[in-house]
Amino acid sequence: MTNHIDKKYYDHQLQKIEIDLLLEAIYRQYGYDFRNYAAPFIQRRIFNRMAAENVETVSGLQEQVLHEPRVMERLFNDFSINVTEMFRDPAFFRILRKKVIPALREYPVIRIWHVGCGSGEEVYSMAILLHEEGLYEKSKIYATDINQINLEKAKQGSFPLEKMKLYTTNYIQSGGEKAFSEYYTVKNEVAAFHSFLKKNIVFFQHNLVTDQSFNEFHIIICRNVMIYFNKKLQNYVHHLLYESLFHSGYIGLGNREEVRFTDYAEYYEVLNSGEKLYRKTK
Repeated sequence: MTNHIDKKYYDHQLQKIEIDLLLEAIYRQYGYDFRNYAAPFIQRRIFNRMAAENVETVSGLQEQVLHEPRVMERLFNDFSINVTEMFRDPAFFRILRKKVIPALREYPVIRIWHVGCGSGEEVYSMAILLHEEGLYEKSKIYATDINQINLEKAKQGSFPLEKMKLYTTNYIQSGGEKAFSEYYTVKNEVAAFHSFLKKNIVFFQHNLVTDQSFNEFHIIICRNVMIYFNKKLQNYVHHLLYESLFHSGYIGLGNREEVRFTDYAEYYEVLNSGEKLYRKTK
């Protein structure tokens, strides 16, 4: 029995070493730093990729990752999750309309950063909200993601028609009062959003882990990104976001994220604890 327990322990330790070496190899060879991502998330993605590539060990996957760039590309896509929808969590957008939009009206220019924008659904949601509030013409939305494939999809502004029923419901619950279908045209079961929504959006690649701040923003939306990071990396990213936020600017996090247990908790006022919306005060 003791030998069985010891073997399980050493197998676990060996696996951890292999994962650490794989992440270090990815960083050195490709420049992507996943070393401080949450261990359970990384393990699940690695094990899924091992099964898909039909390799039995993490070390075997590392060999393929280093010598076959397409395997690295597939693993990279596994790591860069894209789960989103338009007007996701409608209550969040209702709070934006009620508590944030009125404060933005006084600014001659409004800068917004959507961090980890994925395929762009929330970015276009923000564009629609600003348009309806009469603020889009003086707004600039910076939409960034680590994954270039996601960004190319986001630039298209086209989504499956089958999702429009859910997105319409979200839009109405978020406070939208128009016919949502006015914002897109349909062709071949695809809903293509009108080009005027794209004109003030800048899409580009940005890595939260390795890249620096690039502007000062009135709003930063970083929802359901840091849940994949460990505490050390979360604090690092909170520092980056804090430094990127205009004085009295607003930050929106995901429903499982908050500033309360970070080094920056005292620098924000809670606007809505349920929807994780904060205003910078220091």
